Amino acid sequence: MTPDLILLADTVHTLDGTPEPVQAVAVKDGLIAAVGSRTDATGWRTAGTQVLDLGAAALTPGLVDGHIHPVLGLDMTVGRDFSGARTLAEVRELLRAETAAAGPGGWVRGFGLDPNVFGASPVHRKAVDDVVAGRPALLRLFDGHSALASDRALALAGVTGRRKFEQAAEVVCDENGVPTGLLLEAAAIDLVERHAPTEPFEARKSRLAALLRSFARSGLTGGHVMDLGTGSLELYRALEDDGELPLRLRCAPWCMPGSGEPEWAELAMMLQQGGRRWSVDAIKLFVDGTVDNGTAWLFQPDTHGQSTDPFWPRPQEYAEAVRYFAGRGIPTATHAIGDAGVAHVLDALESLSSSVPSAVHRVEHIESIPDNLIKRFAQLDVVASMQPTHCTHYSRADHSDNWSLRLGRERADRAWRCQDLRRAGVTLALGSDWPIAPFEPLPIMADAQLRRRAGQPAEAPIGPGQALTALQALEGYTSHAARAAGLSHSTGSITVGKRADFTAFELDPLTADPDELAESSILGTVVGGDIQFMLDRVQ
Repeated sequence: MTPDLILLADTVHTLDGTPEPVQAVAVKDGLIAAVGSRTDATGWRTAGTQVLDLGAAALTPGLVDGHIHPVLGLDMTVGRDFSGARTLAEVRELLRAETAAAGPGGWVRGFGLDPNVFGASPVHRKAVDDVVAGRPALLRLFDGHSALASDRALALAGVTGRRKFEQAAEVVCDENGVPTGLLLEAAAIDLVERHAPTEPFEARKSRLAALLRSFARSGLTGGHVMDLGTGSLELYRALEDDGELPLRLRCAPWCMPGSGEPEWAELAMMLQQGGRRWSVDAIKLFVDGTVDNGTAWLFQPDTHGQSTDPFWPRPQEYAEAVRYFAGRGIPTATHAIGDAGVAHVLDALESLSSSVPSAVHRVEHIESIPDNLIKRFAQLDVVASMQPTHCTHYSRADHSDNWSLRLGRERADRAWRCQDLRRAGVTLALGSDWPIAPFEPLPIMADAQLRRRAGQPAEAPIGPGQALTALQALEGYTSHAARAAGLSHSTGSITVGKRADFTAFELDPLTADPDELAESSILGTVVGGDIQFMLDRVQ
């Protein structure tokens, strides 16, 4: 063996059950060639081997975010960030600044708007129209499934009343049929968005490169990309040509209502595309929207009388789409938040013939479900993909938040049942859903253990019985993320023959206090044996 790289660290968590302590890992041609002790490593080294001693650091398999939207996120994070605003007055102040920055006649954009700032009042453009003073404005709400448009933006888009869509989208109108400015789901938002100025390709490429570098510096070596929107293929190819892909990206284009076998065949053909570090590997579907805007699919209505309709107006067509892809061995990932939505996904997967090719099928988000659905995940071997910070950032232990109020106490008490799913033996991949929530994995891993926001010890935990252990939180970003992608044979643990993807931690993620872990540093990442970044103090 003549390794290209040897990594040394006081703590190495292989996550493959190796009983002997490991402090050294050798890499050859992008794969793990050997694991052992520091003494073992002295015998591996040759004249051309690079040796990197991380000292007291902890080395783990590379962290993988189970649910991100890098390119779509570029479009969803245009303008002012409203995510820190907790009152309508704060929103209006930020909006005033953004309006001034946009200049006369310019579009006013923003994202991260929390519906809780409206209190008991409905989300309405009257709260912003006077501030933007006749300018077109489009503000994304934090759930990514809704937006607020100003009067001028609606006029430019020709939106004067209700519209019919192939999906469960809505232009919300008042009792007189006049649009309130609230747009629910992608088809409705796009009515206005398509009239806003578009960003030049080179500018988008530069922003995406910077974003992916930030992903890598946060500790990520990969991500499951739950979209393949306009321009994605061109951007990924261009960045890889420039050497600007510092992590692996596995993409899943959307299959939407109103499509049929011709469109499904086109999507299936896309799975043949990819590069050295990016690939198209699955199909993303939706069966509902979100609790916060009343478009989740629940067995019983929410407290507003909403969230009873599926995203596919003819839900049997969703099941047909799943059978089409599964029958060709294509993995599927379905957005399902409400209990009825999750049940419908499981029904569709249960209906698959035993003769279909093997593929991993997963459900994304899973915010509130009863006991019987937990058991069905395990029985059907369906992967759960969840985002701990959706719970800790957007709901509250006292159920005073919009999400909990809409669901009512009983369903809000079934929030994000991470531990119950793990206890049932279900594969649980963890992620951020960026740009819906921050992408940094250390605070997410901490929140998964604390069931509150890291660094906020005064906050009451939300469903503390659903807290994950430190090991489970790490597995959600490593070994379970690999299972969720059907890649356990090649990644997810530090095992000879697997990909040489690693994350180096300042603190040991299995022993550190979660609040301290969230504030600690990532020392470096390695992807395929190539160092993506390494802090100066460990070189």
